Amino acid sequence: MKKIDIRDYLTANFIGRSIEYHETITSTNIRAKEIAREADEGTVVIAEEQTMGKGRLGRNWTSPKGKGLWFSIILKPKVKVEEATKITLIGAAAVYKALKDMGIESYIKWPNDIVIDGKKVCGILTEMIFRDKGSYFIIIGIGINVNLDEEDFNEDLKNKATSLKLVRRSEVDRNKLFAYVLNNFEILYIPFKEKGDIREAIEISRERSILIGKEVRIIGGNREKTARVLDIDNEGQLIVKYRDGKTEALFSGEVSIRGMEGYMDNC
Repeated sequence: MKKIDIRDYLTANFIGRSIEYHETITSTNIRAKEIAREADEGTVVIAEEQTMGKGRLGRNWTSPKGKGLWFSIILKPKVKVEEATKITLIGAAAVYKALKDMGIESYIKWPNDIVIDGKKVCGILTEMIFRDKGSYFIIIGIGINVNLDEEDFNEDLKNKATSLKLVRRSEVDRNKLFAYVLNNFEILYIPFKEKGDIREAIEISRERSILIGKEVRIIGGNREKTARVLDIDNEGQLIVKYRDGKTEALFSGEVSIRGMEGYMDNC
């Protein structure tokens, strides 16, 4: 197992210039929250293994030692709180671009999953930490299944998740991919940080969407509805049309999206 070392590939000016490395940790997001106040913006916490990795909506995240990229980025944008959820789309677009730089084509399942061959290969979890006087930090956690083997996925995950190694039938350079994600993230993040501009991230999320034009199940709370996905609007909301003809704009924190029978079947 090679330790993470991205010095040969990192071109970002502040994202990833400070990295806290761990062999094993409960969760990189948990650790990032602990150091966020003192850390410089762009500081990254990365671990070879997480014992309590979490995905969106409290789901467990499988992160075996030395086989993936499990990391969190500390961000300190001075934008309105309601704008903060858009960071997830920036993360998804950055991962897509990094994979493309590696010669790997993928799709985005709004708002926070990267999908290849109908299976999840990356998940993103964005969390906020509020401080005094209404200021806040953002922690964006990214987990990428890089070199996992089939036996690393339990039976419940085998039909839903995959790894880059399984897709390419060969190992992928974790150092290069990690640096490419950070480089692309900074390029997309700076316009948001300076002007609240996420147009490029939304354009990528729209063009590479695995949902637009598909019929899906929308799960929120104890309710489940069926709708057709029409678009992703300029605010990063998912526009859906229900069977009764009603349209709605969904915020990323509200719901979970699934295929008609499974994770992303028929999508």
